[in-house]
Amino acid sequence: MRLVILDRDGVINEDSDEYIKSPEEWQALPGATEAIARLSQEGYLVVIASNQSGIGRGLFDMDMLNRIHNKMMDEVNHKGGHIDAVFFCPHTPADNCECRKPRPGLFHQIAARLKTNLSGTFAVGDSYRDVEAAQAASARPVLVLTGKGSRTISDGRDLTGVPIFADLAAFTDALLSRRLVP
Repeated sequence: MRLVILDRDGVINEDSDEYIKSPEEWQALPGATEAIARLSQEGYLVVIASNQSGIGRGLFDMDMLNRIHNKMMDEVNHKGGHIDAVFFCPHTPADNCECRKPRPGLFHQIAARLKTNLSGTFAVGDSYRDVEAAQAASARPVLVLTGKGSRTISDGRDLTGVPIFADLAAFTDALLSRRLVP
């Protein structure tokens, strides 16, 4: 199974410290929806794994989150691609759940639903918690410099062995040209 796991905010769309609370606030990063389309056209399953604590904080509800995700999927579909599934954690850090990254619960849910082992599966994120969650689930973390990616680099975290790309499009170019292999 060819699978790529993507974080949402900061990887696919603009991130905001104020949270993405409506479809109007959701704005795709340049080249991101095209990159997802290219991945799906090449036979990759594209799955989203995203912390969405705005739900737990009462900033938006499930209906609004579904509307945001529908906009994201519509934009990808318009480019000829497909998002196969969206997994999200609605909890706040205080909830101490297993599904909130940096814990690997979302990744374990993906593996269980798809009946696969995530070893060798690329997981693209923009924060160190994305890297930690991927590593804890035996997936291969990838960092992009969009969103919080540049800040993650400047924080001095150990990113030894983690491929780093300017954005999702650059990761997709490397993967599809076989410069990056699982």
